[in-house]
Formats: sequence, C-alpha cells, structure tokens
Amino acid sequence: MRELVRTNDIVLVSAIGALLDGANIHHLVLDQNMSIIEGSLGVLPRRILVHDDDNSEARRILCDAGLAHELRADD
Repeated sequence: MRELVRTNDIVLVSAIGALLDGANIHHLVLDQNMSIIEGSLGVLPRRILVHDDDNSEARRILCDAGLAHELRADD
C-alpha cells in the first residue's frame, strides 16, 4: 500500500475518495476513527492509501483534479 495524501480536511478526504471511487481504484482511509480518542478536534490527520499497482493512476487522477499539491512524496 502507498500513502497518497495525509490531511486533517475531512472534505478533501471525501472528495479524493469520490475521485478514486469514480476511477474504480480501491483505497483505504486510515485514522478516521481516531476522532473518538482525540475528542473530534480534527488534530490527527487521516491517511489515504492505495495499492501499489494503482499508485501511478491514482496520482495522475489527483493531479488532473488540481490536487497535486496534496500528494505525499512517492518513495
């Protein structure tokens, strides 16, 4: 799995999820339930991961959508 984005913006997480769903790219959103522990302050960022095989296409989709600045470095 590769991390695409790490953000506190739940609207951005939703938008990226919709873009990936539209392209039929399976993704995971990690740490979204941490708000229970942190008290719903939005302090802990959520991470969006995709399978290694989908990494390039997912990055291209986010770049095409104008979200290149949100992408994590690709190791």
